[in-house]
Amino acid sequence: MSGAKSSRFGLRRGGWRLRVAVLLLAAFGVLVISVTNQLLTQRFTENTRNRAEVRLTLYVANLMSELQRNSIVPQLLARDPELIRALDSSDFSLSTARLLSFVDEIGAASLVLFDKDGRIVAATDRNRLGESHRAQAYFLDALRSNDTVFTSEQTEEGGNVSVYSRKMTSGAATLGVIAVEVDLRKLERGWAGVTDAVFVTDSEGTIILSTEPRWRGLVEDAALERASAPSAIQRAIRATTDWAALPVDAYVAGEAVLRREARVPFQGWRMVSYTAYSSVRERVNSVLAIEVMGFAILLALLFWAASRKTASRLVLFQRESAELRALNVALQREIAEREKVEKNLEVAEQTVAQTSKLAALGEMSAAVSHELNQPLAAMKTYLAGARLLLQRKRPEEALSSFQRIDDLIERMGAITRQLKSYARKGADAFEPVDTRAAVSSALAMMEPQLKTRHVEISRTLPSDVPLIMGDRLRLEQVIINLLRNALDATKSERDPRIDVILAAGDEMTLTVRDNGKGIEDLDNLFEPFYTTKQPGDGVGLGLAISSGIVNDLGGRLTARNGANGGAVFEVRLPIFREDLAAAE
Repeated sequence: MSGAKSSRFGLRRGGWRLRVAVLLLAAFGVLVISVTNQLLTQRFTENTRNRAEVRLTLYVANLMSELQRNSIVPQLLARDPELIRALDSSDFSLSTARLLSFVDEIGAASLVLFDKDGRIVAATDRNRLGESHRAQAYFLDALRSNDTVFTSEQTEEGGNVSVYSRKMTSGAATLGVIAVEVDLRKLERGWAGVTDAVFVTDSEGTIILSTEPRWRGLVEDAALERASAPSAIQRAIRATTDWAALPVDAYVAGEAVLRREARVPFQGWRMVSYTAYSSVRERVNSVLAIEVMGFAILLALLFWAASRKTASRLVLFQRESAELRALNVALQREIAEREKVEKNLEVAEQTVAQTSKLAALGEMSAAVSHELNQPLAAMKTYLAGARLLLQRKRPEEALSSFQRIDDLIERMGAITRQLKSYARKGADAFEPVDTRAAVSSALAMMEPQLKTRHVEISRTLPSDVPLIMGDRLRLEQVIINLLRNALDATKSERDPRIDVILAAGDEMTLTVRDNGKGIEDLDNLFEPFYTTKQPGDGVGLGLAISSGIVNDLGGRLTARNGANGGAVFEVRLPIFREDLAAAE
């Protein structure tokens, strides 16, 4: 009787301890989740703000680059002897063709030549010939000034036209005006989809550029009233100074909004952007869900441990024979052995996973270093050339170098985006690719290295356009890797030569041949990290990456030694046929 009372007292004391442990664990979990929510919300919100400010700074720089690039065009065209001769002789038969030859290279929306009476005598848009613009501000202001004049006017369709104009003279006589229309709409297309909204206002606060077409020509308050849910947007702008404590009505369609404004150093313009905080809540909630799951598992283990302990006591009190006790001991021994095996297996799995992660990280680091080396080398060459051109006071030619550097930067960004999406490689982003254009682009990127080495390049391209279904950037990457290997293979030759042959038949064949020493080990040529170069000249990933890209495009990359020496690489890819694509 005394033993039964002692047992009941032990069970009651065990239940009291279990309740206290559950309450302490629950309180600790609430505290950890609350602190985590506050810290992560502040951190992710600050990251969102910083990204919005960086994007806004880049947008302002792009806008200023476009305006400055077009501002020098009227000054150059005002000195064109052909246009001056046409205005002086009133013979404009070749003037329109002259302007058309400039517009694609300049990248402007249109070029217009006025005579001194304001009549259009030459234009890239032939439908405008003969129009009179004598009363337009960009014509009158140009006649009154000796410098290039910038004019921004609103069109009847609600858009905005930005024009650079300059007076054309011959001696002291005024002959006419040359005008360049700046295409700023392409910047709007680049802003779309990155943030909720971006717009640019002039010195009077009127919106002249916007990702929302209905906002153009309005001030900011009027634009917000025209957009959907205007009061919610205005409340969100006022409330997002501390997003961690946002009220319920500070959301637009379930999202908080951040407003950022930057000054554009051009005639009092300003740029404003609205950025959504949608990703902040999602990222915080994902971490909180993991923490809640962890505490739930701990509670389950606590109840499991308590129930197991109670069951063990009941078994001890209810066992009826020594045979049952022996069976219980054997069962417990087997459970202990299985738990030990499971723990050993778990440790082994964690070790294998960690080793795989480290190996993948090493390969990706080496791949990034290899793929970015070529654009960086080209940028260094272009920068040196631009510096020399600026020293010789040839800024127009230096601008082309800067444009090529900008293209290389975009290419580097595309390479990093490609590495980020490596896990989802597929054909969903493939499109018809002009292989001739890809070969020409790759040769243009390798031009500085080829000129430095004085390598003779022989290219054979078909007259028709062979198209393949694939990714042009990745195809150019393969061609550049093959050209670079050929360039390295001909270092010791007195008359280095590289042949690039493109042929189209049942399939597209690209051949890159050099007159170097050839390939010593054909079996291991496409293995990762296999290289015959000196340490520091390469890591042996170029051909492995190129082979993988060609396989993804549905083709094959092969190598052999030429009959007259040197190495020969062939890329074979299936031809894209429109009738087959339509049938599919």
